[in-house]
Amino acid sequence: MSKYQRILLKLSGESLMGNDKYGISTDVLEKYSADIASVTETGVQVAIVTGGGNIFRGISGTGKGFDRVKGDSMGMLATVINSLAIQSALENAGVKAVTLTAVRMEPVGEYYSSAKAIKYLDAGYTVIVAGGTGNPFFTTDSAAALRGIELKADILLKGTRVDGVYTADPEKDPTAVKYSSLTFDEAYEKGLKIMDLTAFTLCKENSLPILVFDMNTAGNLKKVISGESTGTIIQ
Repeated sequence: MSKYQRILLKLSGESLMGNDKYGISTDVLEKYSADIASVTETGVQVAIVTGGGNIFRGISGTGKGFDRVKGDSMGMLATVINSLAIQSALENAGVKAVTLTAVRMEPVGEYYSSAKAIKYLDAGYTVIVAGGTGNPFFTTDSAAALRGIELKADILLKGTRVDGVYTADPEKDPTAVKYSSLTFDEAYEKGLKIMDLTAFTLCKENSLPILVFDMNTAGNLKKVISGESTGTIIQ
């Protein structure tokens, strides 16, 4: 029995690199697609938003001479590349998948609308929404929150390299303590950097819970869906 019927899964671009220094790891794609396939087999509807930091991060480009708007546009294109790679990997795993883009890009992907995305979800497709929000100055975290709300997802799952939210970075501080749950206000007051403030506010104001979990451990996604205690939930 699944605890959630429709989820928005946020993947970072950096996670797609695996142990590489740049680009997309086919090993990571295969692992992620296998986990997502195991969830879709239970009837859970899955929408995905991915970042593009493994290829190009718009805001970092401004420090290298790029105009911010153009840099963000380049970052949006990077998310399209990642989304197409995820779609291909999912299809190889036997999952029906479609990429919808926030800016018109036919025939690369279909133009996004929430109504179209929901129809695909109801038809059993995993929907990958690429191109961020389609606007500069917004992160893919904000895009994930926005799409989660538009698609009436039960929860936003943020897949990371660590198994939840800690009092400090557990990769740097061995004394860091993990939170099992937090309210939005507690997370804000403690200054925990879970998502950017725009995304966080969107989720809070629209009562969309966030669950931060370790996506790199095989089987964790299915555990989250089944309601097993893993990760940190913010609600």
